[in-house]
Amino acid sequence: MIEDVQHGKIVSVILENGVVRTMEPSLPLARSLAITGELIAGGVSAHETALPGPERIDLGGRCVVPGFTDSHVHFPTWAMAQHEVRLEGTQSLEEAVARVRDALAASKRTWLLGRGWRSGDWSPSVEPTKADLDAIAPDRPVALMARDSHSVWLNSAALARANGDLQVPGGVVELDERGEPTGVLREESCWNFRDRYIETTDDEYVEAMRAGVRLAASRGVTAVHDKDGWLGALRFWQRLDDEGSLCLRVWQSIPADFAAELARVDVRSGLGGPLLKVGYLKAFMDGTLGSQTARMLDGSGVEITSREQFEVYIREGARAGFPIAVHAIGDLANREALDAFEATREAWQPLGLRQRIEHAQLLAPEDLPRFAELGIAASVQFSHAPSDRDLADRFWGGLESKPYAFRSLLDSGAVLVNGSDAPIEELDPLLGIRAGVARTLDEREPWHPEQSLTVEQALHATTVAPAWLAREERRRGKLVPGYLADLVVLDRDPLACEPEELAELQVVATMLGGTWTHNPPPW
Repeated sequence: MIEDVQHGKIVSVILENGVVRTMEPSLPLARSLAITGELIAGGVSAHETALPGPERIDLGGRCVVPGFTDSHVHFPTWAMAQHEVRLEGTQSLEEAVARVRDALAASKRTWLLGRGWRSGDWSPSVEPTKADLDAIAPDRPVALMARDSHSVWLNSAALARANGDLQVPGGVVELDERGEPTGVLREESCWNFRDRYIETTDDEYVEAMRAGVRLAASRGVTAVHDKDGWLGALRFWQRLDDEGSLCLRVWQSIPADFAAELARVDVRSGLGGPLLKVGYLKAFMDGTLGSQTARMLDGSGVEITSREQFEVYIREGARAGFPIAVHAIGDLANREALDAFEATREAWQPLGLRQRIEHAQLLAPEDLPRFAELGIAASVQFSHAPSDRDLADRFWGGLESKPYAFRSLLDSGAVLVNGSDAPIEELDPLLGIRAGVARTLDEREPWHPEQSLTVEQALHATTVAPAWLAREERRRGKLVPGYLADLVVLDRDPLACEPEELAELQVVATMLGGTWTHNPPPW
């Protein structure tokens, strides 16, 4: 008998009369799934009768798949963004300023925070300045992160908090013709300002994350690889775990700067409990397409970490037993990241560390096969392709390098994992899967359709591959006996959908380790 599923107690149940996509090639399809405690006890093939169990739940033809993992999400930042002024979709600087003006009247916080602007989306395409915000907020500090989170737009009241302390190595302070800051900071200058001067309390983050984990569960998410590597994020997750409100599995990053310290205190990847683990190091090679700071073979862009310094991080990480995830957008940044992994492989390959490049958005053709050759996973975001297509065509359209080459990476033998990069895109795995398959999310034709994935490939990158990357491929990512009962119930079978039907897919319910975390039955 199921005991009080509404209050989150462990269930023991059989899900039957539906379609179970196990993601296990030897038995890809089952009609039922038996769950005991937190583990999958077994399944029933199309030619067997249902296993006995304490309680049967009729799926009514619905589909069960492994729980979704978002392999690249800035979770605390995304959770807070749900309570900030959002500037995505603004068509002009004037429209963005109008949204900020409306938010100022509604918010009672000392700082007005927001995000989502991208000047490349505006007509005319102009860079914002502090003067645009000073006109509506002369005294109250305003900080608006760009859509890519690599730039921040500040008013004079916000800039004054730093008292001129704006420039740091790897950072960019935009200046006007008089040599004064315009109000836009990029890369390390942006992040330094965010971490040192924007006033947000631990309680505010934790409260936002409590709501965030529930929202994520409603979208089928059972695990995240959190990229908010600043150490406060780990503290926030620990509070949620301690209070029992953590309803997904977290593989947390740590800034690569801390690699040497981790080695000295003998902290290893995987430290933690069943829901929260310290997983990997995070570094940055360059900036982004949206901020025009991606590091390119033509010499443009911003170098955040040199190849030589990145090699140091890899070796220090290997000594500490940590894999490393490195942000690389431009074709030069990706090449230098691959070069560094190749130059250091004697340090990390014998340890079996599963290294990864985040985004891999623009790749020279000769660098594509190197991911598989070196054993470097491509941690990409399917939803970036349709979102960035106009900017990519504008700035990268004449290049020989391949943008967002997901199918080419997979065909070359690379491990492909999918995330959202939320809050840059929305934390919604079904949206991401659709973007990977359709290469469009609007009425336009697919963008570079030769790079489209099958539904099964996109689903694999959102379930099986992320578990492998976290060294949990024997516990998660498939619906087979002995694996954790992390699963999603969908209203229909995505592998049987026509491409146009993918937009209609809905999450019905989510289970984590045998416990319903979203919408327990009956449905």
